[in-house]
Amino acid sequence: MDAGYSVSLQKIIDAHSLEIIYLPKAANDILITTNEINRPGIVLTGYTDYFDSLRIQILGWTELGFLQKMDKEERQKALGYWLALHPAAAVITRGLELPEYFIKACEEYKVPLLRTNEETSPFLATLIQYLNTNLAPRITRHGVFCEVYGEGVLILGESGAGKSETAVELIKRGHRFIADDAVEIRKIDDHTLIGSSPNNIRHFIELRGIGMINARRLFGMGAVKVSEKINMVIQLEPWDSTKAYDRLGLDDTYTKILDVKVPVLTIPVNPGRNLAIIIETAAMNNRQKKMGYNAARELMAGLGMTDIEPGETELEIWKNS
Repeated sequence: MDAGYSVSLQKIIDAHSLEIIYLPKAANDILITTNEINRPGIVLTGYTDYFDSLRIQILGWTELGFLQKMDKEERQKALGYWLALHPAAAVITRGLELPEYFIKACEEYKVPLLRTNEETSPFLATLIQYLNTNLAPRITRHGVFCEVYGEGVLILGESGAGKSETAVELIKRGHRFIADDAVEIRKIDDHTLIGSSPNNIRHFIELRGIGMINARRLFGMGAVKVSEKINMVIQLEPWDSTKAYDRLGLDDTYTKILDVKVPVLTIPVNPGRNLAIIIETAAMNNRQKKMGYNAARELMAGLGMTDIEPGETELEIWKNS
């Protein structure tokens, strides 16, 4: 993850209801900058190569049991190997009782000590997901973001193209609104983008001639959502009669956002076109394609044109038929 992003230990404590055993300073002043976490097992034996002190350390039955079986001198040496590297924080899972020597060692080396009642593996998974989201590389795009039939649809286009009006129409048709004007996009992993709205404008939509509306208050909680995976991009543009628009949809086209490929469709805007219905259809069609069905290819096969080359234009297909 990008080292430029961080999350305070206080936010992690609040998000996971962690019990504070010891803090060397205010949790808001302790910043976590990596999404990777660690279990310190091998470090307790003295092997400290490749240890990353920026990571949160997780300890469960195994680590505490290992320490408990040592004599006092061995235990102090093992804790010294680990805590002298000044890890970002230590979290004890399963609500395990902490021996006094462990608490004193953390206080001596000024390492934050926390505890959770969750079991180790579920807590690891939850914490990694939380850090992946909060430390993800991100950009902001001008557009509208909605969930349509379970698909996250990012609607882009110039100002005045009708993005916000389309969002309201989608809400009225039972879909959920996520962001208007500024869409914050985070790269969770090499294949996943999550879109959300900045906190200060969340749930607000700007409608020219009306002004600002609050979608959550106007349409109810069921009409909004905080975040969603970006499954496709709809690019709105003014209708150009000289331009050849895709009429078959044989091959998917993609755009890259933060180096992640996302399917993109260019939709020409013309008076009288119902953009909400078009976007609904595009979302359902995108879902079908992900499930392995392509209506255009079924049509071509029915017409006996099964030897279609990828990227072949519509005109070339009909000429070759």
